[in-house]
Parts: sequence; structure tokens; C-alpha cells
Amino acid sequence: MEGQRLYKWLWCARLYKSRSQATAAVAGGLVHVNGERVKASRAVHVDDRIEITRDELRFEVVIRGLPVRRGPAPEARTYYVETEASVAA
Repeated sequence: MEGQRLYKWLWCARLYKSRSQATAAVAGGLVHVNGERVKASRAVHVDDRIEITRDELRFEVVIRGLPVRRGPAPEARTYYVETEASVAA
């Protein structure tokens, strides 16, 4: 099963403005995959659960697709879905 590097997925899904910001967030422990602290080069797959912390906001998304390029925002939103618990918080 083929995956995509975490930092690139975060950038393509438009959760971070640049790949370097995504890499720094992962290295700083602000991004977890399936409850584990990981490296930016970790391969992610469909149905992986990603927890992202920004300032005091924490949200959780489930990967629904692996993009081949960084496209427009409406397209990027199709690659993940926010969990119900995250929306409620």
C-alpha cells in the first residue's frame, strides 16, 4: 500500500501554508498520527487519524485521500474529514 509523507500531505491538504511550516509543526510535537508522535517523513495512508495542535486549538482529522498535487482549497477539503469529537470541542 502506497502512502505519502506526512509533511507533504499536510501541505497539500492546505492545513499549513508551506512544507517547512508543516515540517516544523511535526518536529515540534504539534502533529500526531494515530496517537503517536512521528517524524515529518512518516508515510500516511487513508483512514489514518491526525491530531493537530495550533495555539490553543486542537483538532482531529481522518485522511480520506492522498493528493497528487496542491490544488485549490475546495479540492483540498476532500482529502480529510474532521471527527465528530473534534467538531464538538
